Amino acid sequence: MPQLSQIGEIYASQLFWLAIVFAAIYFGIGRAMVPRIERTIDDRAARISGDLAAAQAARTAAAGSDETYESGLDAARAQAMKTVGEAQARATAATEARIKTSDADTEAKLHAATQRLATSKSQALAEVEGATVEAVQAIVAKLSGVSIDRAAAETRVKAELAHG
Repeated sequence: MPQLSQIGEIYASQLFWLAIVFAAIYFGIGRAMVPRIERTIDDRAARISGDLAAAQAARTAAAGSDETYESGLDAARAQAMKTVGEAQARATAATEARIKTSDADTEAKLHAATQRLATSKSQALAEVEGATVEAVQAIVAKLSGVSIDRAAAETRVKAELAHG
């Protein structure tokens, strides 16, 4: 085979070119390309760490802003509660004043009505007593045929009404 018989003649030259290609690859990639790749990786790492630092600073600023917002909100709530409490106190005082005035008016009306009722009751009892006296006189006159005087009948009717 002719292909195998040439190996001895070209073996040294192929090893020479192999060494040159490997040396070119080593120096081309290892010495020229690797530092560029490392610089790119370092630049990316620096940019990422810078972005993380900026994000942390933004997070800290947002937390501070949130605390300021919450404290302002709490202050507004406290002010609102104070205002509501004052309004409730004013409304309660006004209502109590109206109730006291109304109670005084109602008490006066009740007292007047009680007096009118007592007067009406006294008048009604006097009328009932008078009618009873007349009825007793009429019954006694009809049943016994005797006429009794009004003063005696009133005395007896009052005594009976007192004992119930």
